[in-house]
Amino acid sequence: MFRTLSKGRFGKYLQNLMTVSDFIVLNIVFFVMQALSPDFITGRHRLIWLLVNIAFLPAIYWLGGIHRARAIPMHHVMFNSLRVIGLHALFFCSLLYFLEIESIQWRSMLLFYAVLFVVFPVWWSGSRMMVKQLRRRGYNFCRVVIVGTGTTAMRLYEQMNIDLGFGYRVIGFFDDNMPPNFPYRHLYRGSLDKLNDYIKENRVDEVFYTLSGNDEDALTLTLHAADANVAKFYYVPQISRYLSRGLNLRSVGSVPILSVRETPLTGVVNSVMKRVFDITFSTVVLIFSPIVFIPVAIAIKMSSPGPVFFKQKRTGYKGCEFTCLKFRTMRLNADDNTKQTERNDPRKTRVGEFLRKTSIDELPQFINVLLGDMSVVGPRPHMLRDTLDYSALIDRYMVRHVIRPGITGWAQVNGFRGATDELWKMEKRVEYDVWYSENWSLMLDIKIIIRTVINAFKGEKNAF
Repeated sequence: MFRTLSKGRFGKYLQNLMTVSDFIVLNIVFFVMQALSPDFITGRHRLIWLLVNIAFLPAIYWLGGIHRARAIPMHHVMFNSLRVIGLHALFFCSLLYFLEIESIQWRSMLLFYAVLFVVFPVWWSGSRMMVKQLRRRGYNFCRVVIVGTGTTAMRLYEQMNIDLGFGYRVIGFFDDNMPPNFPYRHLYRGSLDKLNDYIKENRVDEVFYTLSGNDEDALTLTLHAADANVAKFYYVPQISRYLSRGLNLRSVGSVPILSVRETPLTGVVNSVMKRVFDITFSTVVLIFSPIVFIPVAIAIKMSSPGPVFFKQKRTGYKGCEFTCLKFRTMRLNADDNTKQTERNDPRKTRVGEFLRKTSIDELPQFINVLLGDMSVVGPRPHMLRDTLDYSALIDRYMVRHVIRPGITGWAQVNGFRGATDELWKMEKRVEYDVWYSENWSLMLDIKIIIRTVINAFKGEKNAF
């Protein structure tokens, strides 16, 4: 089944080890500052500093929450790290004030916390990447069983397996009424009356209940089995996949309800932040663009007659049309605006093949970004004909246009790039695009850009 069933049990030790590592990083920064500025903290004040750090270890563990979470967005990593460092500064400076200690180099103290505000997010991001790599190699995973075999159970299973770095290993499904078309029959372990023994024999860590809450017998049985074997219990509400936006838990009296959150980019601050980032990033790229643009333009002109740039009407923000720019990669033909590119497409030139493989053909779109038609990161803009066809076939297709289209996007870095010769490919692309619009953060944009650059150097099989 897996290399060693006991490997998942080491999670708590890893969390403690990473928290101690946080303490070490905190003090490394301190000793570096002390070496650069010997008068930073002197004499008995160093002992106070050490005691503060030791006392602050539980705060790092509980407020950080980074090493306990198996799947957490990057912007939460940033926020939690800033929260921990800010509380440390408040705690330490308040203690110095009450002890009436004034022989502190406050300028150096300010610099110290400024450095920590940079070091801690970088350290936490790096340490999480290391832990995810460890999990992908088969260590520090959590054994999971899912109660239910319906749509919610299947969606949960797919999300848990989308990245092994999350550390979930689903080892079984339980349900009294498994549908005949259930695609994961090899993991079906039987009816609910077998759940308790299975949890005990296989040392299951977490149980996810996906059946209806109205089935009180099934819910009670599952809760009892989890409690009897000290396994964590999670209740998964049966929410439609079309309601993918984040939800807030509230209540009306004793009845819990879920309210839909607004998308992040509806806020003025976030939209301005994204636009400033787009302008800054695109300006930097275009300043250095002649290094690439000039030789590429010459190569295109030599490869076949026609213009250097390919201009095409595409669907943009809120469904408005705009002219999308690309380097021309094909010979002039009559199907430019109606036919998608295919693998081994005879219309492509040899230069165009290289430009597409390396994504260099997309670089002129940074001009579109400066003009406000596009963003650096966002859903890829489609031809007008595709928008007309797919909007009639795919639910929520037009939702992807609530934000500006992008040069690269969440769907592209997750493998859904290139031609959509089958409907399910476009459905998955739309699903990723909608998820991006509902979970946007600046750190997510940076992550997508980095993965795009890496993929460009590695080469993508769907880039043709």
